[in-house]
Amino acid sequence: MFYWIWQLIYLVTFVASLYALIEAVRTPAQAFEVMDKQTKKLWVILTSVATGLSLLAVLSGTGMFVILGLVATLIFLLDVRPAVKGVGGGNQNNGPYGPW
Repeated sequence: MFYWIWQLIYLVTFVASLYALIEAVRTPAQAFEVMDKQTKKLWVILTSVATGLSLLAVLSGTGMFVILGLVATLIFLLDVRPAVKGVGGGNQNNGPYGPW
């Protein structure tokens, strides 16, 4: 029973880490600098490592370092992403015919 609970935790961590990695890659590098966050390169590396660790945990069933990856993922998703989300792109809130 506990095995399946941990597998679910590892899977959720993997999905969150993958989402954070995709968002880190998609965000312009200038947005990180403007909002005084760490560099884009650092966040891409951290979220890549977190994604790799959580994928390893899903495949092997054990995840000794998954918590470290989860911490990096949560910091990115809850602190960095909201700060850099509105910087740079300008068209995130636009519909097909202009602003909503």
